Amino acid sequence: MSQHKVLFGFHAVTVRLKTAPASIVEVLFDGTRRDARMKQFLERAREAGARLIEADSLRIAKLAGSHGHQGVAARVTEVPLAHSLDDLLDGLNVPPLLLVLDGVTDPHNLGACLRVADGAGAHAVIAPKDHAAGLNATVAKVASGAAETVPYFMVTNLARTLGELKERSIWIVGTSDDAPRTLYQQDFTGPTALVLGAEGPGMRQLTRKTCDELVSIPMQGAVESLNVSVASGVCLYEALRQRSSAG
Repeated sequence: MSQHKVLFGFHAVTVRLKTAPASIVEVLFDGTRRDARMKQFLERAREAGARLIEADSLRIAKLAGSHGHQGVAARVTEVPLAHSLDDLLDGLNVPPLLLVLDGVTDPHNLGACLRVADGAGAHAVIAPKDHAAGLNATVAKVASGAAETVPYFMVTNLARTLGELKERSIWIVGTSDDAPRTLYQQDFTGPTALVLGAEGPGMRQLTRKTCDELVSIPMQGAVESLNVSVASGVCLYEALRQRSSAG
């Protein structure tokens, strides 16, 4: 069983049924749920040829490692997205848009960041191995399927990786509360890596120094900063807006 991972919740499992049905080993479902959402889900699972196993809520919770499973969990095999960041970048025929997270250790935040990266069309999310959350079942649940579609690269040395991105002419734009320019004054139409730090401490000093440019998110109210997933959304969707207008 060690080579299998677990997805849980309607959205995460449905995305896998849609994108890679052959990778699903088995789907456990709570037979006491007979509502429309469950009926629709089971119909889709049968159409995809998934092996269905009726189980009680406790058994599903044990497999999922969470009680927030909505009565659905799946044991799946890994689906390779891109073997390496270099492979991914070599295969792109549009200017890269990357999200770099420095110090985001909360799985809920990571899941939300992956979801927003998927929505805005970012090509990958990058994080340092030592200062980041890994891809666990909670991340996959919060990401609502985006953990299956957005490549997530955990790198050994973030500053070195950013240096390698610069060598590819990718502009490194960091976000900081004290930056003199706002993100609305920044051109995101070219190859860009957006760097965000965890709420509170922000980026580490070396990461900050490696950035080509720093921009701030204008704050009109009393709070000083946004949650990192919200900030990611604000920045990535501004990049998407600019690219759509230019495109």
